Formats: sequence, C-alpha cells, structure tokens
Amino acid sequence: MINYNGKLQAPSWEGISPFNRGMLYGDGVFETIKAVNGKLLFWEDHYFRLMASMRILRMEIPMDFTPDFLEEQLYKTLEASGLLDKAARVRVTVYRDSSGTYLPEDNSVVGYYAFAKALPNPFYTLEDAPYEVELYKDHYVNADVLSTLKTTNKILHVTGSVFAQENGYDNCLLVNNQKNIVEALQGNLFLVKGNVIKTPPLTDGCLRGIIRKRLIEIIKQKKEYTFEEVSISPFELQKADELFITNTIIGIKPITKYRKKIFKNEVASDLLKLLNVKARLG
Repeated sequence: MINYNGKLQAPSWEGISPFNRGMLYGDGVFETIKAVNGKLLFWEDHYFRLMASMRILRMEIPMDFTPDFLEEQLYKTLEASGLLDKAARVRVTVYRDSSGTYLPEDNSVVGYYAFAKALPNPFYTLEDAPYEVELYKDHYVNADVLSTLKTTNKILHVTGSVFAQENGYDNCLLVNNQKNIVEALQGNLFLVKGNVIKTPPLTDGCLRGIIRKRLIEIIKQKKEYTFEEVSISPFELQKADELFITNTIIGIKPITKYRKKIFKNEVASDLLKLLNVKARLG
C-alpha cells in the first residue's frame, strides 16, 4: 500500500500528478528507514535529517510534520502493507506540492508519500559472499552541501549502478570533483588500515548517513581504534586492510575485492555486533 498524504492507496493507483515537482525537477527529499516489528530504527536521526534537508532546500515545513505525526503515518503504511510484525524497508518522500517551473508558484505547500517492502532479516548480518567494487569516473560528485542530502535527483547513482551491472561489479565507488573517494553507490565508505579507521568528511560531498553517524560514535568509544574523518585518495584503497560500506538497510557490507586487492572483514564483523546493539536500543 502507498500512503499518499495520509490516504492509503493500492500500489497500482495512479494518482500522483504528472506535474509532481519531485519527478519534474528532483524537487524532493526522501528517507529510507529499516523497520522491525513496527519499530522504526534510528527514527529520531531520520526525522531530524529529513527536517534539515527540507530547510536546506527552502521548503516550508508544515506545522503537523512532527515526529509523532510522521511516525504514525509510517506505522499505518506498515500495517496496511501487512508488515507491522516483520522486517521492512520504509521510504517516505517529501516534495514541493506546487506547479510552476523552476520557481514554484506556491512555496508554502509540501506533499508526501510512503511505501514499505519486506526485508529478509530483522538484524544486521555479515555476508561472506564475494563483493567486488570499482571506481565510477564517468561523472563526479560535487563537493558541496547538496550532495550530502537524499534528494530525488540521484541520476549519478543510477548511471553508476548501470555501469556496475554492465561490467560485472557489485558496487562502485564515487569520486568527487577534487578526485577524492566520496562514497559507494548505496552507502558511505569506511577504510581500515591497521588500527586506523577512516571515512570521507561531509565537506567532500558524501551522504550524511545515519549509520555513518552511529558507527562513528561506536568507533570513537573503542580504545583499540583511531578514527579519522579525512579525504581518501584512490591510491589508498589498495593499501587498506579492509573496506566496507554502510547504510540503513544493510548495516555494514564488507568489500572483498578492489582490482587485485583482496580484503579481510575482522573489523567490520566487530563493529556490526555493536551496531546491532545500538539498533535494538534505538
């Protein structure tokens, strides 16, 4: 079922306007959230990131867009989809609900819609299957604040995903206009070398990821690791001991191969256990 501005509709319903600004101009933002037995994992983080993204895009935030209101709408979406007692991914998209060209005719109105799909596992698990990545350099990420948002304009990630499939890769790493590694197509990137764990800074244009944020908190509490939020050069990748990707749905995904280098996953395995604890505690 699709929750369209609070009205539950069948998935085949064709009620979204062809003039929807989210489709015409990418004038929208979204959140993808993991739900387990009706609980939205890290909901507060997702809610405040959504509100911050709307402000950056100069959207008017409706008075009723409270954490409780949106949580209730997502709860209703899960219930209507028969996923209230299961693991699911929930996506909510918020868009400027107005006509106009680049300039909206009315900037005071926003709309939203949400849907849910089943997931196979309520916990974050570590898979041992081979996972090979390559650089995607046909297009670059701009190192600015807009690149850190989850907007409905993700054409770079779409073309990168097609490139990966056509060339037999499981994922690709994106590079910014300063030639630094930014992130993977579906999540943030972490690099491990010895006891040092690095991830690109937001100023390089990487997504302001929820799991990225939580994992940084975990790493900083572990005395055996040194954490660095610094730019990562492509030359560092083959010198790393581990590379792994993080996002809300998979948690942590170890990269097993980049070009001729094979990677371990000991640190990723250690951190995943602690991430599961944080997810259960909220």
